[in-house]
Amino acid sequence: MVKLAIFDIDYTLTKKETLMEFFKFMIKKDLKNIRYIPRALLSGIMFITRAFDEKQTKETFLKFIEGMEETQVDKLVKEFYNERINSIVYKDAINMINKMKSKGYLIYLISASPEFYLNEFYNIKQVDKIIGTKYITSDGRHTRRMDGLNCKGEEKVRRLREELIKENIEVDYKDSYMFSDSLSDKPLFDLVGNPYLINFKKDSKGIKILNWK
Repeated sequence: MVKLAIFDIDYTLTKKETLMEFFKFMIKKDLKNIRYIPRALLSGIMFITRAFDEKQTKETFLKFIEGMEETQVDKLVKEFYNERINSIVYKDAINMINKMKSKGYLIYLISASPEFYLNEFYNIKQVDKIIGTKYITSDGRHTRRMDGLNCKGEEKVRRLREELIKENIEVDYKDSYMFSDSLSDKPLFDLVGNPYLINFKKDSKGIKILNWK
């Protein structure tokens, strides 16, 4: 049996939300993308007022990648990782990844953010598996349509188990770890014997808190 060290990404590994950072990066790369700011604001308002669920919100927000060639997006996300992500990763998060890896844990990153750019986190050589929200590509081009469900809450557990079955991996959950900034990850917290909240300021429901910089 293997032991897992599972990490959320936004506000857990990174100091900022990666999807918003990607949008800002895309505007910087091409100022024409400014035209998508009203749509981004609308998607946020619709989510706050509960007119949209998270899937509808993200599909509305991601209009700025629709129709782009996969090869073009692949190049952009590599630049995004090197130019922006590297500067917003918590040093304490990397130290924890290194520590857990040295103890023989498999390192899994599981996030609701888009997998098409999260895959760049494989640049962290200790990472064994990345699971994020999938989006449909068609005829070599990106769409903003989600492939399945938003990878959040119970869906994270379902996707994790799906990958483990696919790779024939049996897990010792009691000795596994989960790190996240949010109680929305309670399904994963409940799965492991060692849950930790990162930089959490509210009632932690008894879950231990780590403060990362």
